[in-house]
Amino acid sequence: MKRNLPFSEFFRNNGPVMGSILIGLVAFWLIFLILLPQLSMLDYSFRFNLPPADVGGPKDVYTLSNYEYLIYGSDESKQSFNTVDLKVFVRTILAAMVVTIFNIVLCYPLAYFLGQAKGAGVARLFVVLLIIPYWINEILRAFALRIIFGETGLLNEALMFLHLASEPIDFIRQDVALYAGLGYAYILLMLFPMYNVIESLDRNQIEAARDMGASWIHIHRRIVIPHAKPGIASGSTMVFMLSAGALAAPQILGGPSSLWFTQLVYQWFNDSLNWQQGAAYAIVLLVSTIAIVLTFMRVFKVNMGDIGK
Repeated sequence: MKRNLPFSEFFRNNGPVMGSILIGLVAFWLIFLILLPQLSMLDYSFRFNLPPADVGGPKDVYTLSNYEYLIYGSDESKQSFNTVDLKVFVRTILAAMVVTIFNIVLCYPLAYFLGQAKGAGVARLFVVLLIIPYWINEILRAFALRIIFGETGLLNEALMFLHLASEPIDFIRQDVALYAGLGYAYILLMLFPMYNVIESLDRNQIEAARDMGASWIHIHRRIVIPHAKPGIASGSTMVFMLSAGALAAPQILGGPSSLWFTQLVYQWFNDSLNWQQGAAYAIVLLVSTIAIVLTFMRVFKVNMGDIGK
């Protein structure tokens, strides 16, 4: 009778086979689920929006008109700019930066507390308490935040009960709910990279700096923040990219004047059924966010290896 092999021994005996399977699965994921769809969308962005009968015909040629529309709109003379869509694009990028900065400021003290906590049980308890709300679907959380920030919501009721406001504040129209919702949606993506890096910081360095009379500001500026820079870079990249590409939160929590660029992409794809124009807008957003991330990485002297730590 053949005895059962332990998993470690099985993996040693079949290492090359398992490694090939894992590499094959990763390659399948990258090629068929990421690379090919992006290349297909790139191809769409350079095509005319033609009736099905004309696809593949003489009119089906490459063009820059979909990208020019973002700049000039329907003005064929190119004398005026498409200010509406350009303003939405710039506002989306700036708002994503604000959400990223907000999460950095909010998560850094918490990550430092968790990373330097003396009891491992305390850190684990706080981590579990942070994770539990994310068991609920993102859309349900967005609707819950809309209820909280609504004119008759919990926040307005509390402010009026404490006589801090004489009438309900429209947090939805003022985009307070939108920024809070985006910050809350991706807070763990900022917190955990910081926490993982700060946890590895030797406490003796902090104690030595304190013994030499360094203030807390200098300790964080000279010791903690440089050590946590890879975690900050990793979290900032994920939060910025996801905030700029968010759709559910702007749809649910955004006010009448807070149109998000992803909503324009959604409208082109689903309302206008113009996949070519929607693909061009999506490519512009993707390339712009990547360029901004690479620029900030260069400015703050962070490389891809740091982000991958």
